[in-house]
Amino acid sequence: MDKYPTWKDNTIKPEPVRVVGEDIVPTQEKYTLNTEALEAIKARLTKARTQLILDKPFLGNLVLRLPLVAADSWCKTSATDAKSFYYNPEFIDSLNNHQIKFVLIHEALHCALTHFARRGNRTKHKWDLACDFAINPLLVKEGFHPPIDVPIFQQYSGMIAEEIYPMIDDNLNQEPMDQHLYDDQANDDSKQSDGGMREDQLQQEPEPESKANEGNQGGASSLAKQPAILRPDEIEKLASEWQKNLASSAQLAQQAGKLDGEFAKLIDFFLQPQVSWQALLAQYMSTFARDDFSYSRPSRRTGEAILPALKSHQIDIIVAIDTSGSISQEEVNEFVSEVSAIKSNLRASITLLACDDKLCEHSPWRFEAWDELQFPAALGGGKGTNFNPVFDYIDAQDSACDVVIYFTDAKGVFPKVEPNYPVMWLIKGKEHTPWGTRIQLN
Repeated sequence: MDKYPTWKDNTIKPEPVRVVGEDIVPTQEKYTLNTEALEAIKARLTKARTQLILDKPFLGNLVLRLPLVAADSWCKTSATDAKSFYYNPEFIDSLNNHQIKFVLIHEALHCALTHFARRGNRTKHKWDLACDFAINPLLVKEGFHPPIDVPIFQQYSGMIAEEIYPMIDDNLNQEPMDQHLYDDQANDDSKQSDGGMREDQLQQEPEPESKANEGNQGGASSLAKQPAILRPDEIEKLASEWQKNLASSAQLAQQAGKLDGEFAKLIDFFLQPQVSWQALLAQYMSTFARDDFSYSRPSRRTGEAILPALKSHQIDIIVAIDTSGSISQEEVNEFVSEVSAIKSNLRASITLLACDDKLCEHSPWRFEAWDELQFPAALGGGKGTNFNPVFDYIDAQDSACDVVIYFTDAKGVFPKVEPNYPVMWLIKGKEHTPWGTRIQLN
């Protein structure tokens, strides 16, 4: 099986005949792209959109918020700038009704999930792929059929673009199925998300007006030019608008009883407040702080009045780091920096353990409350992942720890029995843990 398989099945059964019309599988006859042809192609898009509103109100309402705009030669398939749905008329005319629905939803989800506002400092081409790879398996799982040769692979099913991005090979020779027009390509020296075409190649010399209109009866001359990229203030405004669109579309679908499956889970995830893992870690660790008010008499010479005083007690934290090779040194350094900051605020002692399938030979490293948390220069590792050695070490100690923080991708052997002390897993990737508190890193 290919690492990045593509959709090859074009033998799709027609949809049942509906009020809005039966499924149309176009013929591949040559035609003149005149006004009549453009209107017929747009009618097919409108029909597919209407069917989505009836069958899938959530998706249909999102699609309905993007005006349909026929584009000239700069658009190879379909595109969006978070404002409109741009399409190549000949590409749309080559699709059947099922595939048209897929393309419409694909562009609408790019907008609804605010992919245009989430790239940050990531490489544009790789980010565009991650966004496509997040959407396509979801749509296939929901029963939609993509155009031929669109990359579909289930290993990314249920993952968001931020989780998929670090898993994509930097040298992957793959193009997104559409064009993402909302981003600044000038700031990215990588490949362009334009079907393999660079921006300078897309800027073709315009044909003389007489030739453009010759035999087309004004059809080709009415096609839209490529829009400008979004300004930062536009991105912020559109992101807010699309979050509202997502919420209102979900509410309408719920009222109609037609919001379930993967999309219901997706809505719950994107509409809940987003909190960084650093904030979650600090919030979780603050529950172990042993700071409380005491009314005990501090001294006989302090007088008769006993005033409350804040007393702080030291807590004992075990920090374990997966050294199997799936966690980069940069990520480990960031994690240690966060733990060090939390340690200084909690008055905590920390025992640092490094483990792949066994504990590092130099483990453990002990840091008292007054010590600075310094990461060892070398940890070794690089083998498989087994979590048992860390918990075996803890169980062998004379005193129990207050909490264990384990930094890992969770792809390993877990202890069969949950320990009787709190365990917090900081997870890179999509793996689940059988017990403990799980915090998503990426």
